[in-house]
Amino acid sequence: MLLNVDLDSGKEVLDSIKEIPGVKEAFRLYGVYDLIIHIEAETVQDLKDLVADRIRVIRKIRSTLALICIRARPSK
Repeated sequence: MLLNVDLDSGKEVLDSIKEIPGVKEAFRLYGVYDLIIHIEAETVQDLKDLVADRIRVIRKIRSTLALICIRARPSK
């Protein structure tokens, strides 16, 4: 997930994000987006709940872009 946050609040939001269960990695970025986070969830519904209830409610987050990766089975 890519996030844009309020000016000069990247570290504060990053520290909050890292405390959320399901967040595996989180990094600050330089460029169009301010943070990138790697989230894992068992189901798409679990992912939606995590994003809606735990991430998007953080006040200093301005916008998010979710990129959903689905693990493919190895070809035979």
